[in-house]
Amino acid sequence: MLLASIVAYYREIRPVDPAGLLEHQSLNKTAQSPRTALDTAAPSPLPPITVSRHLTEVPKLELASQFLRRWLVSGPNICGGLREAGIEMSEWKAASMRNRNYECYFQRIYERDEVRPISSTFVKVRGNEIGEILEIRAKIIGPKTDAQGHLAPAVLRIFEIIVKRACWPDFGDALTSIQNLSDVEYERFGAYLTFTRDAGSENSFNFALGIKSTSASQMRTKAYFSTDRWLVTRTPRSVPANFGLMDRLVTSASANCAQ
Repeated sequence: MLLASIVAYYREIRPVDPAGLLEHQSLNKTAQSPRTALDTAAPSPLPPITVSRHLTEVPKLELASQFLRRWLVSGPNICGGLREAGIEMSEWKAASMRNRNYECYFQRIYERDEVRPISSTFVKVRGNEIGEILEIRAKIIGPKTDAQGHLAPAVLRIFEIIVKRACWPDFGDALTSIQNLSDVEYERFGAYLTFTRDAGSENSFNFALGIKSTSASQMRTKAYFSTDRWLVTRTPRSVPANFGLMDRLVTSASANCAQ
């Protein structure tokens, strides 16, 4: 043990060889020189920043329809289609001077008593200033029918135009129920269609067609495809400009299913 202690003490107090120390430092510098060269090299220029075209382009309505139920026809377009079929719809205009809702409507009273109509047809397409539809409603009282009890073709034509121009094929089979004056209530993929008999009258029917976004995913998709969040407008908002934009967007989408 004494011998081992002497050897350890001798190693600790042994003088350092200057030549060996210099050689060791030289080797360290040589090993570190490549890293130093890399550290001091000039930084590479940053790549140019480009703005994605998806931040400025108008979202495509035909893509939206794959994820979210939406109208593929404008209010003025469907009102014009009804007029072309001989239904005397009014022009698409504001409901009142202080109301931002827009609408067109048709009303025909065929027969009435001292209190109320006993045979009439009423149709209203309701929307906003840029032509987007909010809801379509109709009411028929005392409708004319044929020998089989089917709704008269002239009145049925109103519902055919509305359903076909909406371009929602999954609601097409509702026309058979309407023709037969049978109650039908559909709620499919964020939209609804109802044709029901009034509770207080056996000869009065109400029709409604509209969009009902209920799920969180549908609401997020609706917000994504909203043109309000895209950088596309360079001129102040105006009714004619926005109306024209809406009409151009929906005309091509509905052209194939409006007949």
